[in-house]
Amino acid sequence: MSEHWYRAVDAQVDRLADRLWDIAGTLHRDPEQAFEEHRAAKLLSDELASGGFAVERGVAGMPTAFTGTAGAEGPRVALLLEYDALPGLGHACGHNLIAAAGLGAALAVRPLLDEVPGTVLAVGTPAEEGGGGKVVELEAGVFEGVDAALMFHPGTHSWSWAPLTAQTELAVRFAGRAAHPTGNPTEGVDALAALIEMFNVLSVLQRRLPAGSHVQGIITAGGKATNIVPDLAEGRFGLRGLTTPALDELARQVREVAAGVARATGTTAQVERPRAGYAHFRDNKVLSGAFARHLGELGLPMTEPEPGVFLGSSDIGDLSTAMPAIHPFVAITGPEQSDHTPEFAAAAVSERARTALSAATKALARTAVDVLTGADTVAAAWAEFHRRAAAEAGQGVSRR
Repeated sequence: MSEHWYRAVDAQVDRLADRLWDIAGTLHRDPEQAFEEHRAAKLLSDELASGGFAVERGVAGMPTAFTGTAGAEGPRVALLLEYDALPGLGHACGHNLIAAAGLGAALAVRPLLDEVPGTVLAVGTPAEEGGGGKVVELEAGVFEGVDAALMFHPGTHSWSWAPLTAQTELAVRFAGRAAHPTGNPTEGVDALAALIEMFNVLSVLQRRLPAGSHVQGIITAGGKATNIVPDLAEGRFGLRGLTTPALDELARQVREVAAGVARATGTTAQVERPRAGYAHFRDNKVLSGAFARHLGELGLPMTEPEPGVFLGSSDIGDLSTAMPAIHPFVAITGPEQSDHTPEFAAAAVSERARTALSAATKALARTAVDVLTGADTVAAAWAEFHRRAAAEAGQGVSRR
C-alpha cells in the first residue's frame, strides 16, 4: 500500500507544481520579516482552507501564525511552513521554498486521510530568523500529540540532517561617567572603552572555545558626541554552542568577562538575555533516513553532514526535544556559496530551486505517508527519540 500512496502523492505534487512555484515566487517578491508576515500567512492559510483543511489563524497569540488540520484519530504528522525573510536580504535563507514545500506536502497527503486514520497538521511558524515562532507554539500546546514534525531547508549541500547548534543572545551594558575629554578627562569613566575591552577579551576566549561554540558581537550604543566621554555603551553578543550545556557554559564565561572588565575599568556591567534562544537540533534517524531514501529515489541523493561543519541554529531544535523531527538540507547552490547572501536569495527562485522544491515536497509527502500508514514507523521514530534523549541525559546534555 505504501508504494500506491507514494505514487498518489507524487501525482498530487505534480498537479500542484505550477501553483507551488507561483507561491514560492510570490513570497520571494514580497518578503516580510519576523512577526510581520501578514500577507504570507494569509496566502498560505487561504490555500490550506481551499484544500480542505480546517484553518485556525492567530494561534499561540501570534497574528501571523496559523494551523491547518485535516483527519481524525491515528498518527499525527506536522508539516512545518517557514515564511519570514531577512532584513535587507529578503528570502536569502530560502524560506519561500520551505513554505511552498510544507504546503504542497500537506495538500498532497490530504486525500489519503479519506481512507486511513490519522491527522495532518500544517503549521505556519513565523519568525524563525529571530523570535522563534516554533518555540512559542510548542509552549502553547500547538504540537500536542504530534508523532513527527517534518520540514526541509534549502542549502548549499544535500545533507540528510542538519548540524544545528544551540543559540542565544546576551545584551551587555556598561555604565561609566561622562566628562569632557580635554576639560576634565580624569573625571571620566569611559563606558565605550570598557565595551571595546570586552571585545578584545572575547577574541582571546574565542581561540580556545570547543567545536561548535562561537561568539559574535556588535556595538548597539557607544556615545553620541566625540567631545564627551561616553557614560553608556551597549553591545549585543550572539552565542552558539554544540549542545545546550555548552551554550550555558559559554554564557557563563561571557558574563564573567563582562564582570572582570567592569572591575578593571571602574565601570558597572549589566548582562541580560533578551530571549531564551534555541536548543540544538536532535535528528530523528528513522524519519530523516526515510526522507533521504525518498529524495534519492527522486534523483537527488543525500549524504551525512561533513564532520566539524555547523550551519547555524533554528527553533526546530526546540521541537526536536519534544517529538521526532527532521530538518534535512537540499542543495539549491554549490558548496562554494553561502546562505544569507544576495546570491542565495537569487538562487531561491532559480530553476535548480524549482527542481529541489518538487523533489523535497514529494519526499516530505512520502515521509508523511510512512508515518500515517506504518505503525512500525511511528514506534521506531519514538524509540529513536527516547534512545537519543536517554543517551544525552547520560552525557549531561539537558533538554530545553
